[in-house]
Amino acid sequence: MSVQGITILGSTGSIGVSTLDVIRTNSDLFKVIALTAHCNKELLLQQCKEFQPAYAVLADESQVNSFVQDLKSVAPATRLLVGVEGLNEVCRLDEVDQVMAAIVGAAGLLPTLAAAEAGKRILLANKEALVMSGALLMNTIRDNGAEILPIDSEHNAIFQSLPDGRYNEGVERILLTASGGPFLHTPVADLVKVTPEQACAHPNWVMGRKISVDSATMMNKGLELIEACWLFNVACDQVTIVIHPQSIVHSMVSYKDGSVLAQMGNPDMRTPIAHAMAWPRRIKSGVATLDLTSTASLQFEEPDEIRFPALRLAREAIEAGDYASIVLNAANEVAVEAFLSRQIAFLDLTHVVEHCLQQTYSNKVEELEVILSVDNESRKYAMSYIETLN
Repeated sequence: MSVQGITILGSTGSIGVSTLDVIRTNSDLFKVIALTAHCNKELLLQQCKEFQPAYAVLADESQVNSFVQDLKSVAPATRLLVGVEGLNEVCRLDEVDQVMAAIVGAAGLLPTLAAAEAGKRILLANKEALVMSGALLMNTIRDNGAEILPIDSEHNAIFQSLPDGRYNEGVERILLTASGGPFLHTPVADLVKVTPEQACAHPNWVMGRKISVDSATMMNKGLELIEACWLFNVACDQVTIVIHPQSIVHSMVSYKDGSVLAQMGNPDMRTPIAHAMAWPRRIKSGVATLDLTSTASLQFEEPDEIRFPALRLAREAIEAGDYASIVLNAANEVAVEAFLSRQIAFLDLTHVVEHCLQQTYSNKVEELEVILSVDNESRKYAMSYIETLN
């Protein structure tokens, strides 16, 4: 395996930090070409000092002036770029073989598309890019000879459990596992009192605040359902969500002959990251091997869509078409931000999304300008509705 040049979009987030840890473990196989952050310039500075990338990008242009001199002092050869154009540029560089797409939310769409247009191997941790622009992104990947490998532990497990990573006629269905988050058994009546701190306290995974809240509502699993449909070219009725609180079985594939293949491992994102970075080879991830004898038991149960209406909303959105998926994602991002800033209550999160999905929408949306317009209008609509709740 030749040394692979990598751009990490969102290097200061949890996925970015884990990716850099995998690179530390395999420093002879990967070279960091570019690191990017939204506004966490302190951590970005530390990363640049250690990895000496050719490029660093700050997406938040207001942070640049206070960062320039500090960067020069620790990484004098690193070129600083800014904004969306900077993100796009470091995805297109000739010396970049792989792009870790780990920017959270809709902000990751444009650089992920730039990587696809440049024919890169895309390590997709940004599920929102596929939720918003499934047809556009997958067509762009195909037309430019790019490659997409899933980083979400569930989709990576599915990829590993499918023949050659593809859904074929021997497959009966995909079993997408979900931990159930921190409120799996909390009385529904008590959910009205949930605080942002409680919602962000996931029992198994260390994640950013946005994805932690999505896990608490199970909207994250709804987005992953849509992502799975695009990644593996399946209808939503071919994907079954299964609650698995231990997060040991990351997902399964059921075959027509009665076989069920599962990918198992400790709940650590370095495993799927290392798998995708090295595929089809295997490399060390820094994660301890799963000790099955110390795993007391593995439980599985059906999800309760009364407790977790986000699952129903996601299925309705993908069945309705591309427009609805864009609305679902945009409204959810706005609602999560409002919840984290204590503008709305926990139970209002899915209420806001459902209200926004009641808009009239068409089916197919494949042009980037239309996608961005629908996203923008949906955010405005969600913000306006949230104001009526206060």
